[in-house]
Amino acid sequence: MEEKNMEISVVIPVYNEEESLPPLFERLFPVMESLGREWEVIFVNDGSRDRSLGILLGCVDRFPGRVKVVDFNGNFGQHMAITAGFSASRGQVVVTMDADLQNPPEEIPRLLAETDRGHDVVGTIRSMRKDPFFRKFASKIVNRITNQITGLNLNDYGCMLRAYDRRVIDLINGCGETTTFIPALAQRFSLNPVEIEVGHSERETGTSKYSLFRLIRLNFDLMTGFSLFPLQAVTMLGLLVAGFSFIFTIYMILRRIMVGPEAEGLFTLMTINFFLLGVTMFCVGIAGEYIGRIFQEIRKRPRYVINRIYGDE
Repeated sequence: MEEKNMEISVVIPVYNEEESLPPLFERLFPVMESLGREWEVIFVNDGSRDRSLGILLGCVDRFPGRVKVVDFNGNFGQHMAITAGFSASRGQVVVTMDADLQNPPEEIPRLLAETDRGHDVVGTIRSMRKDPFFRKFASKIVNRITNQITGLNLNDYGCMLRAYDRRVIDLINGCGETTTFIPALAQRFSLNPVEIEVGHSERETGTSKYSLFRLIRLNFDLMTGFSLFPLQAVTMLGLLVAGFSFIFTIYMILRRIMVGPEAEGLFTLMTINFFLLGVTMFCVGIAGEYIGRIFQEIRKRPRYVINRIYGDE
């Protein structure tokens, strides 16, 4: 199959999804066959510890020339897995999706219809989202805050069912960042993006790989990776607190001169002190996030390590 004839690539990161993969195959491949275009599917095994790799290799044998498996030698995260899939892809349009079937494969033709209309990035918004209330509420808050901080205009950062033009993929492949957030990076490079509503299904097998800590970590990476606003906000907060502290100091000096020394107000001063200490620790934490990113970049370590690529002729 010639590279120049490859039209559609589908990139799917996989991490401990042995239960989801068989039903995914049953729904995905009929959709791809119905497109009437040249296609390939690239699975990236992100250090799975279950039988996922063996199941994926069986799929390579079942669809020779159509399926590749990029096998990592460890767990490098969803976005690094997608980045590796981008590097291995040949399609003029690349579609990303999760392996847990919360993203219906049947929506892929709708994404391709938008790329046919000239959109170089097709984002998606999960309609009638089948997630717990707390997760949906937190997602709305994070989406709104992130858009304000980064200056982007994405309505659903968490949905990975998206389509990208080859020009955008090549630009992403040219980036050497050790941590990145694919949808936001693609939005930066896009000339004509669009968002459409897609269906969303409840996870039927397995469990979510994103714990609360990993979600917080991911959003810190997103905000610090695409904007200096948190650092600038901390600077402004420091100036504001310093100004109020100066005014309070003047007040205490004048009060001592006019009224005399006081014994009361000790607990008030302690409360103010604890508040300022908390502000200081928060500011140090934000600065530490940026310093940590600098540290990761200057080490120049590989973003991921590939053990082997199966099905790559």
